[in-house]
Amino acid sequence: MTLQSGVWEERWHPLREEWIIVAAHRQNRPWIGQTVTTPPPRDPVYDPTCYLCPGNMRVSGNQNPTYGGVYVFDNDHPCVGPLAPPPVTPPWPYRARRADGIARVICFSPAHNQTLAEMAPSAIADVVQVWQQQTYDLGQRPEVNHVLCFENKGAVVGVSNPHPHGQVYATNFVFKTMETELFAAQRFWHDHNRVLMHEIIAAEQQDGRRILYEDDHTIAFVPYFARYAYEVYVVPKRTVAHLYGLNVAESQSLAQAISAVTIRFDNLWQMSFPYVMSLHQAPTDGSQLPFFHAFLAFHPPLRRPDLLKYLAGPEIGGGNFLSDTAPEATAAALQAVTAVHYRASEVQ
Repeated sequence: MTLQSGVWEERWHPLREEWIIVAAHRQNRPWIGQTVTTPPPRDPVYDPTCYLCPGNMRVSGNQNPTYGGVYVFDNDHPCVGPLAPPPVTPPWPYRARRADGIARVICFSPAHNQTLAEMAPSAIADVVQVWQQQTYDLGQRPEVNHVLCFENKGAVVGVSNPHPHGQVYATNFVFKTMETELFAAQRFWHDHNRVLMHEIIAAEQQDGRRILYEDDHTIAFVPYFARYAYEVYVVPKRTVAHLYGLNVAESQSLAQAISAVTIRFDNLWQMSFPYVMSLHQAPTDGSQLPFFHAFLAFHPPLRRPDLLKYLAGPEIGGGNFLSDTAPEATAAALQAVTAVHYRASEVQ
C-alpha cells in the first residue's frame, strides 16, 4: 500500500468532540515488535478451579450457588464499596474522598466456555434484563450518581478469569467518557434542537457501508469516526437515557444485535474475539436528559489477528487517536463473514 492509497484524513468524533486521524496506509507497515500468540484451546464447560463456575468456592470464602442462568454477586475485590476507608486529607490543590459505591460481577452463563457470541439471543436477552435491573436498582441509591456496566473479554485486555462475565461499577461520580458524551449531546441539542445520536444513525443509514445489523428497533455499525479498527456501536433507535427505558421488543432486538455483532467478531478470524464492551448510559441523579441516547460500544484491541492496537504517543501523550484502518474496510470485512458462528456445529 502506497502513501496515496487507502483513507488518509482526519474525522471528527461528534460524541467526544475531538479529531481522529485515519491513516489506513499504515496498516501493513513493517512490524518487528510484539505480536499476539494463537489463542489457547477451547476451555471446558466446567472448570473446578474457576471461582465463577456454579458451586465453586470464591476467594472470599463464599460458595457460588449451582446457578443455571445469569448470576450476580458483589465483587470480592471491589474498586468502590461501603467498606472503603476515609481518605487522608491531602494538601491544596489536591482533593480526596472515600471510594463510595457498589461493584458487582455478572456471570453471563453457568458454562465456563460460553461467550455472548455462542449464547442464544434469548439468553443474551436475560443479560440485557440484568443490566437494566442493576442500572435501575443501583441508580436509586443516594450515594450513586452513575452506573457503568461493561465486559472485558480476552487475555489481551487483561481479563483475570476466562469465564464469560461482566461487571457493574455504581459510583459517586460520572465516568469521564459518558460525561463528555453528555456535554456534547447537550450542546448539539442546544444548537440544533436535535438528538445527536439520531443524526449519527441517519448518517450511517444514508451511507450504508458500515452497517452490520439493523431491524425496526436497533442498529449496529462501525462508526465513521471509529478509533479502534473493529469498533462497533449497538444503538437502540428510540432515545432512552438508560437501557431500562427500553420495552420488551426493543430489549429483545438489542440482544439480537449483540448476538449478530459478536458472532461476526468471532467468525472474522475464527477465534474468540477480544474486546472491551461498555454501556453508555446517563447519570442516575434524576436529571431529565432528553438529548442523551444510551448505547453499547465494543472496542476490540486487535487490528490484525496477531497484532494489537497499541496506545502510544498520540493516544496517551496527546489524547487523540490515530487509526491504522479505514472503518469502511473493517466493516466490509465483518459483513463478509457468515452470520452463523463457526463453532455452531461442534458438540459442547
